[in-house]
Amino acid sequence: MSNLNQEIQSIKQRFGIIGNAPALNHAIQVAMQVAATDMTVLITGESGSGKESFSKIIHSLSARKHGKFIAINCGAIPEGTIDSELFGHEKGSFTGAHESRKGYFEETDGGTIFLDEIGEMPLGTQARLLRVLENKEFIRVGSSKVQKTDVRVIAATNVNLYEAVQRGKFREDLYYRLNTVPIYVPPLRERGNDIDLLFRKFAADFADRYKVQPIRLSDEARDLLLRFRFPGNIRQLKNLAEQISVLEQERVLSKDALAHYLPDSKMSNLPAVLKDKGNNEDISEREILYKILFDMKKDMNELKKLVHEVLQNENYGHQVLNKHKELFSNLDLDKEEESVYLPSTVQEKNSAPTIILEDKDQVVHDIEIEEEQESLSLNEKEKEMIVKALRKNNNKRKYAAQDLGISERTLYRKIKEYGLE
Repeated sequence: MSNLNQEIQSIKQRFGIIGNAPALNHAIQVAMQVAATDMTVLITGESGSGKESFSKIIHSLSARKHGKFIAINCGAIPEGTIDSELFGHEKGSFTGAHESRKGYFEETDGGTIFLDEIGEMPLGTQARLLRVLENKEFIRVGSSKVQKTDVRVIAATNVNLYEAVQRGKFREDLYYRLNTVPIYVPPLRERGNDIDLLFRKFAADFADRYKVQPIRLSDEARDLLLRFRFPGNIRQLKNLAEQISVLEQERVLSKDALAHYLPDSKMSNLPAVLKDKGNNEDISEREILYKILFDMKKDMNELKKLVHEVLQNENYGHQVLNKHKELFSNLDLDKEEESVYLPSTVQEKNSAPTIILEDKDQVVHDIEIEEEQESLSLNEKEKEMIVKALRKNNNKRKYAAQDLGISERTLYRKIKEYGLE
């Protein structure tokens, strides 16, 4: 074994990193090489892939290892307070500022700051951060005094920052300043047999914690586990191992038993982060809502086409309805108070619903207007989904944001935007 491989294995043991995937080893090697410098590092990778571990590797191997290390989730800090959290504030600078306070950049002087979810940082805060990176200086909120700080910045993101720059969501100058040395942490699905190694490690840990025999996988179950995509990466695998360790009576898990614990993405009704097949980039939460609404619109348009067909072929109303009987099977037509807009040829003396005849051209015109208005209802649908998620999670924003597939800071901003506070 070469000296480099020995060093990589030593780092893995020290920081509890399990796996031998080439992409993982390369990321560790880059972290080791850049640690001795003061260069800014941008760590990219999906949520739950272990980006924070790499920031700790860099800090621990650097000359700043005796200084402070602070990890900050930019997406979890509300937009109105993030400047104060990072750069501090003076007494009376805003409502509730009863005394002066140091920010993280002042507290961590001589150490390292890890800014996770940097893509969620507001544009105004990005400008302040750029000044720290360029000149090593900052100004507290409510002050005019320039202060110096010697802090190394390591940033991480699970979104494509270059695409965010193109959309005007991230400063281009800050992007190039952060991206001095990029480190890519591979998702779990790209790490092959590392999935099995991690599962066995987690199963052993939970067996020790709960005083039970460790879970083992049959060959078929192992193959199924390796084929699963794990959108939540290591975090999801760990939760899966804990769930199985607690609930399963049989300690050798079969393929069918494991399948019971693996979520079926096709059956999920929750929004998920979609990937662009061409460049493997994350899509924003608004585009996720567009996808959901587009699917709903397709179903509505099919029904509208059917109504349009009936209206244009009044003499054949019975045949058309029989042809599409399955589509109408879910409609409750037994209530007397309900009114159904159908052509006159469908009306029968003993029919329960009240048939209201309208001018055909007028109904078609209404359908066209409805289609036009439907395209403008995105904000209402988004607001409705946020309300449902908050109710489901008893107004706990952290869990509501997870259900919606967005960050907690983004949810906080949208709650303010829609007046849901």
